[in-house]
Amino acid sequence: MKLHDIAIARSGDKGNRATLSVIALDPAHYPLLEQLLTPERVQAHYRGVVHGPVTRHLLPQLGAVHFVLAQALGGGVTRSLALDAHGKTLASAILDLPLDADGSHQPAAR
Repeated sequence: MKLHDIAIARSGDKGNRATLSVIALDPAHYPLLEQLLTPERVQAHYRGVVHGPVTRHLLPQLGAVHFVLAQALGGGVTRSLALDAHGKTLASAILDLPLDADGSHQPAAR
């Protein structure tokens, strides 16, 4: 299973920082998001794109995990030559993340 099976995501830009929120489709899946979406795992998923630290903010009331990805937009919208200078495709990219390498973490049935 992949993250897109249990969550949606939104991303945007703030200068040279991208913001990324992953929101559980079912509140019962939030603990799994909290467990699996560590700053280290998100940083590794965006290797080569995010060149600065990844900061995580837990939002259990919203069933969401929010990240700030530093040095992720090639200098920012007005300076970057990247096709996605706003970082909008970062949300799609995180949803392709496997829930677990060995498939052992399965969410509760909806």
